[in-house]
Amino acid sequence: MTVNDAVAKRISKLLAEKGMSQYRLEQETGIQHGSMQCIMNGRNKTVTLSTVILIARGFHMSLCEFLDDEVFSLAAPEEEQ
Repeated sequence: MTVNDAVAKRISKLLAEKGMSQYRLEQETGIQHGSMQCIMNGRNKTVTLSTVILIARGFHMSLCEFLDDEVFSLAAPEEEQ
């Protein structure tokens, strides 16, 4: 699982928990719809830390709170052989 995949899963989980729409998150973060769609659909392979910070703020939580989920322990990079 990539970091982008983990971020998308965390966003989906939080949207459901908070009863929040993706559109509202986009409004809260200032992230354009197309960019958010790329994250959510896995077309964006390199989500940046600044984007993750914006997303965390959009959920009214700290970056640490956003990253405090088991999905990020599954996003560890694969070891090179």
